Amino acid sequence: MKKTSLLLFFLLFYAALSAQTRNQADIKLFRYGNFDKERPAVEYPDGTRLDVSSFGEDFDEKFFATDGVKRLQSWLVTHAAKCATVALHERYGSCVARPSKIVAIGLNYAEHVKEGSGATTSAAIPSEPVIFFKATTALCGPFDDVIIPKGAQKLDWEVELAVIIGKRASYVSEAEAMDYVAGYTVINDYSERFWQLEKDGGQWDKGKSADSFAPLGPYLVLAENLANPQQLDLWLSVNGKTRQQANTRDMIYNIAKLISYTSEHMTLLPGDVISTGTPSGVGLAQKPPVYLRPGDVVALGIDHVGVQKQHVVSFAQSQSQGQK
Repeated sequence: MKKTSLLLFFLLFYAALSAQTRNQADIKLFRYGNFDKERPAVEYPDGTRLDVSSFGEDFDEKFFATDGVKRLQSWLVTHAAKCATVALHERYGSCVARPSKIVAIGLNYAEHVKEGSGATTSAAIPSEPVIFFKATTALCGPFDDVIIPKGAQKLDWEVELAVIIGKRASYVSEAEAMDYVAGYTVINDYSERFWQLEKDGGQWDKGKSADSFAPLGPYLVLAENLANPQQLDLWLSVNGKTRQQANTRDMIYNIAKLISYTSEHMTLLPGDVISTGTPSGVGLAQKPPVYLRPGDVVALGIDHVGVQKQHVVSFAQSQSQGQK
């Protein structure tokens, strides 16, 4: 009886110690469940995945604005043992709840600028960052289908590193800019090129904002746990064929510059997304151009950040499957 009690004591002590140790490691944030009903969760380096709904907050503007990550880590020390585990089959949602805006950067890799020469964009390196927006309603999960909208003709892919803003930023200097980063994730900046570049004045936002055009995640990797976001390999394949392959060191304007520059033109709020631009290899630049069709499979990833995969479906298919 005494041996059993002693063993139980050590098991409970080890479990408590393990929970405290895990909270000092590089947890990743994610959200899971049905579309628009996602629940917040965390994943530890050992693969443990916990539902943190009982913390009482989603990963949204208020969460990041009130030092939510550190509060959550502290809460987990005493509450992790009571949290339900998240099954591997659960759907991933976007890793942040709908932000106030998705700021996107165009033409931020030199080779991507060059490949546009002779197509529909200029080959000149931009003298300052090019900014456009994606509607927040374009957000979806990293493994959700990408839907070809009604009337779409030229659906294209773009793997990008996304920066999640951690606190309100206005007129931030480059020297201070990285202090405003909550973390990083993967985004596929899907683009309908006809709507973006050819239709009615060439307004980029129209070609960037359809439903499912911003799969985000699966994880938000905390800034302090990513050694150097300017030294990350990124890649994308279509039907198993590599189309994009580069490194974030190839950006024309680095992350600090993008945050500082953007904050001079608008206030960035906690949870906002900055999509930092795509490297060469987009469908528009293929000879001849290659665009996505129903049945295609797009896979993409960024080292130390995460991977995604989307199946391409028509609008009619999405309706028949009850997708949004």
